[in-house]
Amino acid sequence: MFSEILQNLWENYRGRLVGSLFGLIIGAMFLILGFFQTIFLLICITAGYLLGKRIDNKEDLMDVLDRLLPPGHHR
Repeated sequence: MFSEILQNLWENYRGRLVGSLFGLIIGAMFLILGFFQTIFLLICITAGYLLGKRIDNKEDLMDVLDRLLPPGHHR
């Protein structure tokens, strides 16, 4: 019974549930860590996600670094 209710909620309101959970987590981080620490953490998480996504897409890490860093900073 309870699992059917949860499954129905997930199927019909997935975006709202995920968005609300994300908002709750971000709000708690602001309260616990403070503004600048939370922003720094979110930037690090985003950078890690984007780098991981590029690796999953089989892009060469050196090509990614060439686009991110100024020329001449790696051998």
